[in-house]
Amino acid sequence: MYKRILVATDGSALSDKAVRNAIGLAKMAGAELIALKVVVPVPVSYWEGSTRLDMQESANAEKRHLDAGRSIVEAVKTAGEAEGVTVTPLTFSGDLIAQTIIACAEKYECELIVMASHGRRGINRVLLGSETLQVLTHSRIPVLVLR
Repeated sequence: MYKRILVATDGSALSDKAVRNAIGLAKMAGAELIALKVVVPVPVSYWEGSTRLDMQESANAEKRHLDAGRSIVEAVKTAGEAEGVTVTPLTFSGDLIAQTIIACAEKYECELIVMASHGRRGINRVLLGSETLQVLTHSRIPVLVLR
């Protein structure tokens, strides 16, 4: 069935549902699970008057966000291994979340992408966008969406 499944997570409760389902599916299929967290870079202030300290604070904030992302995928690894599933945790920094998810799925030769949808509708969907919709629209790899 599946040899490798990618699960995209942001650490939210809804995302945890996708993780649990991906672990269960990977266990049933005897597949490896790739746990991915894409961390959006911390914006850097270029306003006049910025000091090196501001830049250092920005770098520290980015490191904290990457560390938090790593802890999210490490928790997926722990949960998966408790179920007998091999999990590879990945954390990437980038503005283009959907493209990063697709690129990772392709690079690691995944046959399925599992992710959650927050189910936003109307103007919120337009304003906030939907990474899930972008993955669904642009991925050649099948996508399982959970709500």
